[in-house]
Amino acid sequence: MDYRACTSALAMPVLLLLLCTLGRNVAEQEVENLSGLSSNPDKNIFAIRDNGTTCLMAEFSAKILVPYEVPSSNEVDWDLQEASILLPRDTEIRGKCWNNESELHLSWLDKAYTLKLFFSKEGPEASKSRGWKMSKIQFLYDPSERTHFKSGARPGRHTANSHHLSLMVTPAGMSYECEATQRISLTSTDHQKTVVLFLSEVHIQPFDMKSDFVYSEEYKCPTDQRKQLEETLPLILGLTLGVAILIIVAVYHIHHKMTANQVQIPRDRSLYKHMG
Repeated sequence: MDYRACTSALAMPVLLLLLCTLGRNVAEQEVENLSGLSSNPDKNIFAIRDNGTTCLMAEFSAKILVPYEVPSSNEVDWDLQEASILLPRDTEIRGKCWNNESELHLSWLDKAYTLKLFFSKEGPEASKSRGWKMSKIQFLYDPSERTHFKSGARPGRHTANSHHLSLMVTPAGMSYECEATQRISLTSTDHQKTVVLFLSEVHIQPFDMKSDFVYSEEYKCPTDQRKQLEETLPLILGLTLGVAILIIVAVYHIHHKMTANQVQIPRDRSLYKHMG
């Protein structure tokens, strides 16, 4: 076999691989931290743009509770503590937008903390069951960082992961909105401790954004749907009761008017002899 032909045949898959890799990396070039636009100081707004168009937008408040250990006063045992970490506004953003997968990476305090959110589409193409969900969460942290962890905490970077996550399931082409607080448990590499992520005031769309920086129609989470029903049900019942009362009053007045024009027949039979 000709050497040049062989080299060309081997080089072709490598070139295709490089092109695919470059194509995937282009989507993470443009990111926006729009948290300053929020009136809530604890709420963050992020956007990822691909070729000048928003491909992912997310806003939410986040709090993370991380258990860790410090030396006990007897210098033999370890005492369990808990760090409460809020997502700050000066978060560094990275992200990727693909056809069926999207990622949002948030880091702060010189990458001492990193929160990674992964989204994926599910269901057959062009089917009614097609939708998207949050499929994975990772939180990377280092207890040796002193802003949230006490002195003496066991050093070393740890990763807390979700398991078999299927969160924020939303129909295709819609954004997900949930005012209620959602509690998500993550398992840490630090002796399998449970790290808890709280998300609230969530509005996210990781796919199929039709306008720049504008969400598509909202899909409310079940908790918000129940709350909305609970708020509107008394109003509906009150209106129904009011209409029923008006109908009863109207029927009474009509009946009273009709009977008032009729000849009144005496009920006492002794009065009949005076008639005729």
